[in-house]
Amino acid sequence: MPSKFFPILLVAVFLVFAGQATANHPGESLDAELTAKSNYFQIIDRPAPDFQLADLRGNPVTLRDLADKILILHFVYARCPDICPLHAEKIADVQKMINQTPMKNMVQFITITTDPERDIAENVMNFGELHGLNEVNWSFLTKLPDQDEAETRSLVQQYGHKFKVMDDGMQVHGVVTHVIDRGGRWAANFHGLNFEPVNLLLYVNGLSHRVWPPKLQSKPGFWERMRNMF
Repeated sequence: MPSKFFPILLVAVFLVFAGQATANHPGESLDAELTAKSNYFQIIDRPAPDFQLADLRGNPVTLRDLADKILILHFVYARCPDICPLHAEKIADVQKMINQTPMKNMVQFITITTDPERDIAENVMNFGELHGLNEVNWSFLTKLPDQDEAETRSLVQQYGHKFKVMDDGMQVHGVVTHVIDRGGRWAANFHGLNFEPVNLLLYVNGLSHRVWPPKLQSKPGFWERMRNMF
């Protein structure tokens, strides 16, 4: 798509879909809209599996640390010769779109390695740059120093992937983009590499309209309780 048309597309997207979410939850309308638009979209709507991992600087990162962000999360290993690079580039396309909108500061992109033994910092520092990911709101996570090598492989299975290490060291696991709403709600999956990036943009836009943090409902006063009795 020519770059001069891209801002026009974004304006059209927000005019059509802004306000579809309700104040405290994106609601069934958003999920129904995406289900109708994309065969690759799957509603999840349950708590996301927690994790305690490390970024490339060794800083610990947990799901709770990111509770105020909408997360776009996927699993790769840097030696992967085909699918993982393509997946990262698909995510990068979405990131470029989101980062041209006010959602930039609401969304965090997370890449988790399934090969922490080999995907040490010096081997993956250029992974994001090579595949177009922007460090401004993207993190590459691996296991903590005291964790077993299988930590992230266990996590990938908790997120619903089948996982297998082949005899030649190559890995086989699902190609899924996970969307985690603020507060740790696993909202949805986008499967494979054929989904339209704009559909993921639209979905995240719907989630971004949710009030965060949720407003606490005040207890009704005396006169309100009296009115409710009649």
